Amino acid sequence: MPATVLVLVETINDYLPILERQGFHLILAPTPDERAQAIGSHGGHIDAVLTRGPLGLHAEEIAALPNLKIICVIGAGYEHVDLQAASNRGITVTHGAGVNASSVADHAMALLLALVRDIPRADAAVRRGEWPKIMRPSLAGKRLGILGLGAVGMAIAKRAANGFDMRVSYHNRQIRGDVPYDFCTTPMELARASDFLLVCTPGGLGTEYLINKQTLDALGPHGFIVNIARASVIVTADLISALEQRRIAGAALDVFDAEPQVPDALKTLANVILTPHVAGLSPEATQATVELVGQNLLAFFSNRPVLTPVALPVAGR
Repeated sequence: MPATVLVLVETINDYLPILERQGFHLILAPTPDERAQAIGSHGGHIDAVLTRGPLGLHAEEIAALPNLKIICVIGAGYEHVDLQAASNRGITVTHGAGVNASSVADHAMALLLALVRDIPRADAAVRRGEWPKIMRPSLAGKRLGILGLGAVGMAIAKRAANGFDMRVSYHNRQIRGDVPYDFCTTPMELARASDFLLVCTPGGLGTEYLINKQTLDALGPHGFIVNIARASVIVTADLISALEQRRIAGAALDVFDAEPQVPDALKTLANVILTPHVAGLSPEATQATVELVGQNLLAFFSNRPVLTPVALPVAGR
């Protein structure tokens, strides 16, 4: 009998035939109401859950799925999956770190270029019949700070250093001996050493509020910040205040605290660019992501090691 997979992700429908061709039975539940209904109606038959970090899978939901054996998370982050509950039940968790790194890095650089060069304002002016000569900074020779030098951070660093002749620094949980970039010991030190600060860390308690008022002040009135990671890394109120008071020059954000809600204060600011959490979305990245999920599911249900396991806490804690 084929394994049944509950799909909570809302952006991968065109690529779900990959999993169906591999023999999996899919239950699609992309909205909160559909999710609750599917768990309530089919909970006893669900063997696997496909989710993403912001959607997660909570302890009470895991408890309502007695046959759940594996949770597959799309993307690198798994901050709202209850790893302790999974560990207590012996449930395997996988993620997709690095699969969409190129797409996210492209979007990050697009946001940075649009922000620093003020493309949206120039475009809007031309559409109004105006012809302003807006003078904006260039990227060449500037200092780029990357908070989190994982797969996405590395892809951004290569684009910035090799394509735009930027000087790259980074802050990471551990110093990397395999890169030519300068290591900063704290986010504050990184901000102080940067003209542009890009946030590329995973979400979760370990990275919560790394960027606050003090860090933004260290970035300074000519500094720009781009966040394509998780909103929880930045104290949103501190960011809004810094933008309103021009203590930093601008921000580009692809992630928000209560998606899809976005604070009105951010919408009204002229020095902000907003996109709806789409950095990791491209046909190439989405296909590769679903293919990796399929490989992990096939491996698991064939009693082979999964390809990209998440380390779980000790059971019973």
